[in-house]
Amino acid sequence: MSKLRSILKIQEKTKKVLATIVKAIIVLVVFLVLYIPIFVIGLQSLNDSKTVYNFGGLTLRWYIALFNKGSPDYAPHLIQIISNTLIVTVIATIVSTVLGTFIAIGINSYTTKKRQKIIMLNNIPILNADVVTGMSLMLIFSTLLPIFPNIFGFQTMVIAHIFFCLPYVILSVLPKLKEIDSNLFDAAVDLGCSPFRALIKVIIPSVKSGILSGMLLAFTMSIDDFVISFFTAGSFNNISIWVYSSYRKTLSPAVYAYNTLITIGTLVVLLAINFRSYAKDKKIKKFNLRSVSYAKKDF
Repeated sequence: MSKLRSILKIQEKTKKVLATIVKAIIVLVVFLVLYIPIFVIGLQSLNDSKTVYNFGGLTLRWYIALFNKGSPDYAPHLIQIISNTLIVTVIATIVSTVLGTFIAIGINSYTTKKRQKIIMLNNIPILNADVVTGMSLMLIFSTLLPIFPNIFGFQTMVIAHIFFCLPYVILSVLPKLKEIDSNLFDAAVDLGCSPFRALIKVIIPSVKSGILSGMLLAFTMSIDDFVISFFTAGSFNNISIWVYSSYRKTLSPAVYAYNTLITIGTLVVLLAINFRSYAKDKKIKKFNLRSVSYAKKDF
């Protein structure tokens, strides 16, 4: 019996070890698939050779070329293109976040059946292909050409970005609204708050994590978008259209340098947000520990 038990224990340990190895391999493969393209672009941005197949050593000249007017690889009006992109992204993010938050609050006030139907309608633009959305918006804006001949440009891109960012903000805020006690708003009003003040002072602070996640998602979707921007931009240029045009004309390594800078910028923002949330959680834990210790002393 003792031998049988030892054999069974060995078999269990072997199964656990094999399961751990398989999990580790799966995680490693997933991370490789996700991050190898980023690593390759970063490595190519440091390649001294213009060709992808030859590695001519490490250099920073492609990064310098992005902003050096005397360089043959200088991206014309790059600063203007970056500012165009940031202006469109910031406006679209702010407007879609504000509208999406209030729309989500309105949806949450409906009964369950009505709410489900509206959420289903909200999900259609998310599930819809970007090409279809872009062409649909282009056709809508085209109908206004007789009235506004120069309609295509900055304004159409901003409207398009707000349109496709809204559903993501709504979906981010709605789950947080469901976690709130339904009587919280009524209690605030009973205590003397006006409905608008109760909304601003009580409801919105309670769902700020959902609003923040929706805002970040809207920002990411807006700054990363190409297809819808391409159909609604007219002569207006943003970063995605510039990168696409660069690939079509001449594939300069300066494009790889730009992509790497965007990746590094995104990584810095994510690290800053995670560090802030980690520091906040740490403070809350310290406060809870102090409260428990004081309670024990009093007891």
